[in-house]
Amino acid sequence: MADCEPMRLLTTHPGKLIVGVALLMAVVHFAGIFVRGVRPRMVRGDAVHYYVYARSAVFDGDLDFENDYKGLYRLDFERSGPPPGFSWDFQRTPTGLVRNYMAVGTPLAWAPLFLVATGALKLAVMAGSTYPVDGFGLAFQMVPDVTGLVAVALALWFTFLLCRDLYGPQPALIGVLGMLAGSSLLYYGLVSPSYSHAVSAMAASGFFLFWWRSRSNATLGRYAVLGLLAGVTALVRWQDGLLLTAVLPDALWHARQAGLPSRRAVPFVGVRLLVASAAALVAFAPQMAAWQVLYGQLLTVPQGSGFMRWASPQVSAVLFSPLRGLFSWTPLAAVGVAGLVRLRQRDTRLLWVLGGFFVASTYVNASVADWWAGEAFGARRFLSCFPVFSVGLAALAALGGWRFRAVATITAALAASNLLLLFHYEVFMLGHTSLASYPDNWYSLWVERFTLPLRLLGRTLF
Repeated sequence: MADCEPMRLLTTHPGKLIVGVALLMAVVHFAGIFVRGVRPRMVRGDAVHYYVYARSAVFDGDLDFENDYKGLYRLDFERSGPPPGFSWDFQRTPTGLVRNYMAVGTPLAWAPLFLVATGALKLAVMAGSTYPVDGFGLAFQMVPDVTGLVAVALALWFTFLLCRDLYGPQPALIGVLGMLAGSSLLYYGLVSPSYSHAVSAMAASGFFLFWWRSRSNATLGRYAVLGLLAGVTALVRWQDGLLLTAVLPDALWHARQAGLPSRRAVPFVGVRLLVASAAALVAFAPQMAAWQVLYGQLLTVPQGSGFMRWASPQVSAVLFSPLRGLFSWTPLAAVGVAGLVRLRQRDTRLLWVLGGFFVASTYVNASVADWWAGEAFGARRFLSCFPVFSVGLAALAALGGWRFRAVATITAALAASNLLLLFHYEVFMLGHTSLASYPDNWYSLWVERFTLPLRLLGRTLF
């Protein structure tokens, strides 16, 4: 692997570098909001459905979201008024409450800062401020963005620590920062940090880091923590509860290492599976409580039984379709997956854990009725696999000589390509459809992103 003075300087204080990257993303994000004009409602898209959880729980002490949705949407009417013929039309759950498909983990991640903001503003009111402490002001709406950016920074740090343990600081930085620049996580940090995906990447990377650093520990406490972490990831995005499946091969491996005969291995493994499952259930309890209130069931699929199509997964589409396929939108992820093969020389157990999670995630994501994940920048449901891709990329960046230079060149090229795609996507989403078409076909996805800057330059000059 090439070693140079700039890289040595960067790896001297990797924590500061990652914080600096996160702060730069924060500046770009909030500058973008300022340039577009601060509107009464910052919380939009999927973030609305997470936000009503936080606002309703803190200010109303319930999960009756009707007033929360109305309060947010009415902010749009402050300037232009409701459109002609507008009326409220909420779909109801079996318990009569307003439906909400989203998981509770992301609003729980916001809760500390949301409560701090609430307390600080109440103190300010006591001191004479007239700022409304109702959960709808911009001070409250900024909490999801700030928390999401912190989650991105933690996802980068946890993943860096894992990659550094495996391959050293330089390959780790290339793997982590290269994958950030070349994947959808960049969008969900720069543009939409209020969505669940930054928190999802943070939770999964934390799980993998703990698994790696405690892998030789067979105590019940270690298995309890694994279960808790898996339950937390499931709170954020239910599919990520797949991480709990790492417990079984772990317990079998520990039983084998201890040289236990079959009659003793069975209870050894069984107790650890039970402890991990119980801990995961405890962590997942807030979601079950919310489902009980909303749907009258502790476990359910809120979208309905047809949402998951287990017998007909669209694997090729979810990976390769121009309609937000993982590898067609994020080819650097394919490089990362290929790099996982090198883990055979470092730690086969980690290969099985990371590779198994990616394969299982692919099957689950491909089995969802809307495998393309609705409106999104890339295959956003794979962002819990960010540490998987980063480890694979770091493994390749640890190669020496011309192979290192080739990996660095490919990483830089695909990261630059991703930045162009993000620019193209945003130009379209901001309404400039005459400049950029929607990237849902091969031409717009892989040609227009490169021609758009030239066309903009031509329009500016001529």
